[in-house]
Amino acid sequence: MLSVIIPAYNEEKTIEAIISQVNNLPIEKEIIVVNDCSKDHTAAILRSLSFNNLKVIYHVSKRGKGDAVRTGLENATGEFVIIQDADLEYDPNDYLKLLEAIKNQGVDIVLGARFTEGYHGILLPRAGNLFLTGLMNKMFGVKLNDCFTCYKLMRRESILELGLKSNSFDIEIEILAKAIKKRMCILEVPVSYNPRSYREGKKIKMCDGLWAIMRILQFRFS
Repeated sequence: MLSVIIPAYNEEKTIEAIISQVNNLPIEKEIIVVNDCSKDHTAAILRSLSFNNLKVIYHVSKRGKGDAVRTGLENATGEFVIIQDADLEYDPNDYLKLLEAIKNQGVDIVLGARFTEGYHGILLPRAGNLFLTGLMNKMFGVKLNDCFTCYKLMRRESILELGLKSNSFDIEIEILAKAIKKRMCILEVPVSYNPRSYREGKKIKMCDGLWAIMRILQFRFS
């Protein structure tokens, strides 16, 4: 079974649609949504949904994406785990080829690479991802296309072994940094990507990029 962890903060426009997309996939799965104390109607929408395989957990204060992911992991029971952002930038149909890769190619972690055919989307996040992925590659001696993809598919026992502690977006860095240090075998598989604009709700800002640089260096030398 696949455990799909969806951290959500102020995603009233897309939360029902993404859950429905995941629910419609022809695979055995559980959907674990962690509402990180949203201030909009996200919580009300979640309470209105009734799927047999849906678990919803409510944080009583805003704790960050990383903390929401860790809450999801504490409640996951599947053999495999994947993180799904609550927006519609990623297509859950790509789970099928990620699962095929991890089952058949003897790897520990499968990354959904968004930019195998070039970077696209709005300029600031695009440039930031290009720079930060280059920095990760340099610091950790790897050659990856997309270190900051949301789609990191792993066996649940493997991701629990990492002992994740991050509370914010740096959870993406921590997962990959610790996997590399543990010499886990990593494979990238191309996935589709439809980036949203800031007006549509994109949350990553320039200050997050500066924070990411610091965290990459901390994870490299800790």
